[in-house]
Amino acid sequence: MSGQLARQMWHQIEPVHATVYFSPQAFEEAAKLGYDVESRWPSYFAWRAAPLGAAGPRLVTAISYSFSPAMISGLVPAIWATATPQQVLDARVRAVDHTLRAMFDGTDRLKEAAELAIRAAESVDLTHRPLAAANLDLPWPDEPHLALWQAYTVLREHRGDGHLTALRAAGLDGCEALVSFAAVGAAPVANFAGRGWSDEEWEAARERLAGRGLVDADGTATPAGQALRDQVERLTDELAAGPWQALGEAGAARLAELNRPLLGAVFESGLLPMTSTLGIGTVRVPE
Repeated sequence: MSGQLARQMWHQIEPVHATVYFSPQAFEEAAKLGYDVESRWPSYFAWRAAPLGAAGPRLVTAISYSFSPAMISGLVPAIWATATPQQVLDARVRAVDHTLRAMFDGTDRLKEAAELAIRAAESVDLTHRPLAAANLDLPWPDEPHLALWQAYTVLREHRGDGHLTALRAAGLDGCEALVSFAAVGAAPVANFAGRGWSDEEWEAARERLAGRGLVDADGTATPAGQALRDQVERLTDELAAGPWQALGEAGAARLAELNRPLLGAVFESGLLPMTSTLGIGTVRVPE
């Protein structure tokens, strides 16, 4: 049950966290810093990596496993020449504030939700969780909606850090992780183009997976490939379960209840892509 609860709560918090990567208010703040907002990737990597300080391309590649290292090296460390990590973090708070206020007029009613989410976030095991740890080192904002977003960020990065462990345990490199995910129908192949892998790299990864008996000739997962991805998702859920066990089922249910109006506002805003490359709504893990 703990793994299932972790997945259910991820579905609650991920869309709220992800608004900062797509909202016009966030792009406006990024543009003020000097980032090129014709593409979302310069500000994406700045928003995500800033808690680590002026991280270099190898470190950003390490925490952004499924992105092409070549793509990242084209953006990092240049993003820190545009704005310092502290300037990015300050702008990130403003971006989240403006984004959430624009879509949800009940930000003042999120105090209890923030308290529950902070309790879960402060309970996480930080071993091998660099992004979760870096975000947890940041001071908690005073405003409840900002504290809630930051707690959600700690929790989703905690899950994401654990997901990389699960992928490595399955013997999947960054490109193979995407090819195998597309193979089980998580999202169309075209949706993963933004991760920066070339057609040649994608095909080479598919051939490696085919050699392991994980995909067939047209890139669809074989039973063995489906089983491996189920293993990855199951382990990811298990590794993400700790904070939700600490909060308890009743606490998690209460947080989900309090979060529901905000989550509904996020979906109604139309900011997020219709098909997520994270597999939300398309990937289900057998019990």
